[in-house]
Amino acid sequence: MLVEFSVENFRSIKQEACLSLVAGPAKERSDTHLVAPTLRKKGGSARPLLRSAAIYGANAAGKSNLLRALAVMRGIVLDSSRDAGPIPVTPFLFDSTSRDQPTTFEIMFVAGGVRYQYGFSATSKVVTEEWLYAWPVGRVQQWIQRSSDDWKFGDKLTGDKEVWRRATRPDALYLSTAVSLNSEQLKPVFDWFRHTLHVVVSGTWNTLFSLNRIREEGKSGIIEFLQTADLAIADLKVIEEEFRPEMLPDDMPSEVKEQVTKDLAGEPVAELWLSHDTGRGKPVELNIHDESDGTQKIFALAGPWLDSLQKGHVVVVDELHVHLHPTLVKFLVERFHNPDVNTSGAQLIFSTHDTSILSQDVFRRDQIWFCERDKRQETKLFSLTDFTPRKGVENLERSYLAGRYGALPYIAPRIAAFKR
Repeated sequence: MLVEFSVENFRSIKQEACLSLVAGPAKERSDTHLVAPTLRKKGGSARPLLRSAAIYGANAAGKSNLLRALAVMRGIVLDSSRDAGPIPVTPFLFDSTSRDQPTTFEIMFVAGGVRYQYGFSATSKVVTEEWLYAWPVGRVQQWIQRSSDDWKFGDKLTGDKEVWRRATRPDALYLSTAVSLNSEQLKPVFDWFRHTLHVVVSGTWNTLFSLNRIREEGKSGIIEFLQTADLAIADLKVIEEEFRPEMLPDDMPSEVKEQVTKDLAGEPVAELWLSHDTGRGKPVELNIHDESDGTQKIFALAGPWLDSLQKGHVVVVDELHVHLHPTLVKFLVERFHNPDVNTSGAQLIFSTHDTSILSQDVFRRDQIWFCERDKRQETKLFSLTDFTPRKGVENLERSYLAGRYGALPYIAPRIAAFKR
């Protein structure tokens, strides 16, 4: 479970931006919107965490950069031990003092009943700092403390620490290197990034995961998901056949088509057909590519959503609302708020422009966050709780659109520009 994430000097984020999923003291919807992670030792429980967080703000305010920072941190953790080369960080470029400074990521999470706090600072060429703290028995233990010219390891960190240190390149993380060299103690930290944290910031969804889930789990769960979302899908059919070049779009560039043909030669290709009951006798089948953009996206989301709710993943999605009706966005969010469906403490973090769900009927007040860009082009992240809206009374959507919370685009009245 994600507790907190912070980033500094990354793209439009100059000063530290911190997104916390620690629940505030308010009691509303505590039975549905909150989950308390159980700690492994002493039977204790941590403070309740939020099951979801929604981020609002104008275009170019930095919402995507905040979520992209999570994706970049995850990628560095997973790839740095094997990929030599530039570290994929981009500092804040609108200030000469920050463009040569390292980017800093820090995250706190609970995995296997243990709370961890892990972070690092890096430029495109070198990791300048790295640290890891753990609370396996209720008290904090320092496991890793690294700087450019000094390394310290806590006595509770076991294994070939010096061997792993010597094997760590200047542009690689010690965590990643140690796990690649069989550190069992650090593996749960690495595995949380690999298996639990899932970030989608590209705006596109691939149907492959949902197709694979149908093969492995059967189609009933996917069909139920689609029908609950009020899509008129009566049945699904997956047909596999050997790849043929004519399956590729006619407008695909020839060089791309040639490479794809080479890569997929002899491989099975799955075609998905969705059956619609029209009430006129025999159902009508449509290929997934002939369905609406919204239906395609919901199908692509069905597999990851079901998998995450069952396994307790942290799902991070940029612009969840794209191609979706507001009622479908609400449906997707409320899957995470339903403890009968979300049985493993899964969490959802997403950005959106859909203000129809900006409501105290959908969220607790501490689940709403805003991104705003100031005159220096810096992203500022802040919570709705900074404004203390009245519980159960204030219309959050109306207040936001009226400018009470900021984080709205300013449209300059440049009338002269339209004069002929």
